[in-house]
Amino acid sequence: MLSLSSYLKVMTDTYRHKGLRRKLAEVLAKKGIKDNAVLTAITEIPRHLFIPDNALHKYAYEDKPFPIGSGQTISQPYTVAFQTELLELKPRQKVLEIGTGSGFQTAVLLEMGVKVFSIERQKALYERTKQLLPNLNYKTNCKLFYGDGYKGLPTYAPFYKIIVTAGAPYIPEDLLKQLKIGGTLVIPVDEGDSQRMKKIVKLSETNFQTEDLTLFRFVPLLKEKGRD
Repeated sequence: MLSLSSYLKVMTDTYRHKGLRRKLAEVLAKKGIKDNAVLTAITEIPRHLFIPDNALHKYAYEDKPFPIGSGQTISQPYTVAFQTELLELKPRQKVLEIGTGSGFQTAVLLEMGVKVFSIERQKALYERTKQLLPNLNYKTNCKLFYGDGYKGLPTYAPFYKIIVTAGAPYIPEDLLKQLKIGGTLVIPVDEGDSQRMKKIVKLSETNFQTEDLTLFRFVPLLKEKGRD
């Protein structure tokens, strides 16, 4: 595997890659993704460049997750599209992302025209993505943080939308507090070997509407600092 500095120098995006992205978007549409803005974002983003292992690049536009180091994965494109569609994004909204990972989901959010605040707990992934996104021209409307996702970012709250990209054992109270009234939290919550995707709308400071959706399989959200 190339060092990041070497990787950034040689990374390319070809017409073949763009064609494969269009086919991937067609696959996602057939699987039920209806938001054209989400599908367009998928066609714009060179997913292969978010996968550190060059040997996997030829598979990057299959609807599958792949390892990205630190015991983490780049999510299956359908999962990314499903979560993004649930957020019902509007341009310039403030969005909190818990779990930057490879930065692919971050890029999808940015393509949707929102302002992204993203937290990553794995230092190696944080450092890599902090360099990668600007090199892919994602230089504005994006702030990355190394820290504990359970705590959110109270300094920048409230957020219109919050997306959690790892399986959480419970719904963090701090994230509910940082959600704007009328805002939406999308989070996969542990349910045995899988996680139940939940869409939570904040109706008031103490009242929430929760919709339980499809089962998915995510890597676990790392334990809250200070908890065993």
